[in-house]
Formats: sequence, C-alpha cells, structure tokens
Amino acid sequence: MSTRTEAEIGHAKRRAALPTAPCSVVWSKGHAYVLEGFRARWVGVDDRGRPQALTGAELQRRGWSRTR
Repeated sequence: MSTRTEAEIGHAKRRAALPTAPCSVVWSKGHAYVLEGFRARWVGVDDRGRPQALTGAELQRRGWSRTR
C-alpha cells in the first residue's frame, strides 16, 4: 500500500512528461536535445559530435532534465 498523496503522484507525472512545444530543449547525459516539431524527434549530438535523433521513449529511458 502506497503512502504517497495524490498531489505527489500528480507532480511526479507532470515532471516525467517530456515537453511537447516545438523547439523545446532538454538535457540528457550532458547533451542538449531539441524537439523537432514536424518530426517529433529529439535531435542533439553524441559524445563525438555526431548528429543523433532520439524518440521520446528513447529519451525517457536515458533520463532527461530541463536543466543541465
């Protein structure tokens, strides 16, 4: 049985959802990713500077935040 309040659960759900506005920016593993609105892909670069495109699900698995 969980002791979390409805407010805590709602806050966790809001925080876990990726932004959906075109050109939104999030950070994952030290790299910035920008949402391409027309493709719904998150675009950034890997550790070697090569372009990388991730789906929302891939970005969720890797972990992300709104701040660096």
